[in-house]
Amino acid sequence: MTVEIRVRSVKPLRQSFTHLAQRFGDKPASRYQEGAYDIQSTTNFHYKPLWDPERDLWDARRTALTMADWYALKDPRQYYYGSWTIARARQQDAADRQLEMVEQRGQLARLPEPARHELQQVLLPLRHVEWAANTNFAYVSAYGYGTALTQAAAMAMMDRLGQAQHHSRIGLLLDGQTGRSLAEAKRQWLTHPAWQPLRGALEASFVSRDWAQTLLAQTLCDTLLHSLLLRDWEADFSHRHGSAVLATVLDFPLRWHEDHGRWIDALLKTLAAENEANRAQLADWAGQWGARLGEALVPIAELALGSEAPAALDRAREALARRLTKAGIVRS
Repeated sequence: MTVEIRVRSVKPLRQSFTHLAQRFGDKPASRYQEGAYDIQSTTNFHYKPLWDPERDLWDARRTALTMADWYALKDPRQYYYGSWTIARARQQDAADRQLEMVEQRGQLARLPEPARHELQQVLLPLRHVEWAANTNFAYVSAYGYGTALTQAAAMAMMDRLGQAQHHSRIGLLLDGQTGRSLAEAKRQWLTHPAWQPLRGALEASFVSRDWAQTLLAQTLCDTLLHSLLLRDWEADFSHRHGSAVLATVLDFPLRWHEDHGRWIDALLKTLAAENEANRAQLADWAGQWGARLGEALVPIAELALGSEAPAALDRAREALARRLTKAGIVRS
């Protein structure tokens, strides 16, 4: 008795969803393409928003910028929910190990009182900056146009909440899990004169009705603070106190900013390259918000870096100028 095994191949009638085949051809689509392109509803809305009856629920007119195809704003990281959660879980595992090491060795708690006071004044108020960023990206996610943009903004929104929690954990390590440092950081954010110009600028960004302006304002703030505090002040603090503990606990925020920056830079570059009107509008917003945020950071720089503040501010402004030039918003 013999058994003959035959193999038959069944050719599928189509390789992808119709809307993806129209964009990319009839071939298997990636998970990112399936989860990002042409997901947002465009027709057959049941009602107009009561708070804005002149526009649809999802309306491209909610920004002064225009795009022939809003799905050109793709994420170069190609994050969809699955790949994003996997990437962040790995980063969180690494951050947990770093914070556990710091806690076990008591590296923050053993810092001298002046150093711990400086961390409360300069570093921990950033948890409130992260909450502001969470609010701003929530607005972009809610009122932006096209799933390629809004899903990436929603991920950034949750990332900023995670960053705020990371700063909170640093505070808890600093005060022995009592929460006193977090209460003090909130008091600094609400009352210390050095933080009030930045707090006022971020609160002003909350009331912008244009999601693209809100996103750009938050990006300018992130760029300046990243250079000023996460780079220059961290290096200065470590040198003055002879400890690398701050570099350890800030490793996660630094790596996250690099990852987040890949999406932001590609987004701004695509918006600016679409047409001259977009570029001019972005340049106008960048001039307004750049000037306000640059001035808002002067007292923070003086609080954090003292006599080194002018040089650090110059480096922060140069970093911002490079980013805007690279994105094509400001012409060199």
